[in-house]
Amino acid sequence: MPPEWHPQDWLWIGFPHDAGEWPTAFARAQEEIAAFANAVAESGQAVRLLVRDAANDARARSLVSAAVTLERREYGDIWLRDTGPLIVSDGAGGRGARRFGFNGWGGKYRMAGDETIGAALARDAGMEPVVADWILEGGAIDTDGTGLVVTTEQCLLNPNRNPQLSRGDIEDRLNRDLGFERVLWLGDGLLNDHTDGHVDNLARFVAPGRLALPVPTGADDPNRAIYEDARDRARAFGLDIADVPSPGLISDGDFVEPASYMNFCITTHLVVVPTFGSVHDGDGVAAVAALFPDRATVGLPGGAVLSGGGGFHCASQQMPTP
Repeated sequence: MPPEWHPQDWLWIGFPHDAGEWPTAFARAQEEIAAFANAVAESGQAVRLLVRDAANDARARSLVSAAVTLERREYGDIWLRDTGPLIVSDGAGGRGARRFGFNGWGGKYRMAGDETIGAALARDAGMEPVVADWILEGGAIDTDGTGLVVTTEQCLLNPNRNPQLSRGDIEDRLNRDLGFERVLWLGDGLLNDHTDGHVDNLARFVAPGRLALPVPTGADDPNRAIYEDARDRARAFGLDIADVPSPGLISDGDFVEPASYMNFCITTHLVVVPTFGSVHDGDGVAAVAALFPDRATVGLPGGAVLSGGGGFHCASQQMPTP
């Protein structure tokens, strides 16, 4: 499986279609996803924005530029990082698609289309997906392209995913299905992450052997201990660590949101970082930009999207160039 910074033919993005997922921020979530799609398309990369029905299509067309391609699809949640196909290289200039079992993030969230959209996208791209015999979401893993993958124990060892598999079994399957020869196990993901601690909200590879991790900001940063534990484990693994400030405490009433600049999306020409109206937004975007000197970096509001359970990285899936 190539790293996300490998050149991409296009980026799939899911467009919000169910107001029930964003009861107080549906229109704003659509606008934030449209701005994300526009930024990537206008950077020179093809974007395929999935829309569910005629009304969804019309709303998206009112928000996106002509550079964005709309595709009518039967999908549930917009989190294509988890429901879309994972693309691998065959080592000979070709590519293949992998699909895994999906159970609504441990049985918590089920929507029609979530279990079928990955295969449909792969087949329309000319690839018959190979379906694995275990449950895995794409946001639960991140790779540096050398055969190394990072994940969290909270997610991949959660009994609501693969209770029949041991840690060793999962490592064997990561190798067999995606070519990962080494696994860095972090502990927990962010507080209140609906996905049971997906790693793409906590730790991201930015180069071979180099892992970006958040630095807590403010005495009330709700994830301080989680960041420190992840840093200790990454150091013990021998990785080079890049610091990215946390947005700090972001809350909706009494609910602490799992806000993170780490949910950035790497595309061929552009890196898109979610922002949350935090005083640390500027520093967070600048820190990510410094990690990708070969690309432009932009911060875009992502608070409304987050209120539905994810971010820009979660809502997208790339098609790597062969």
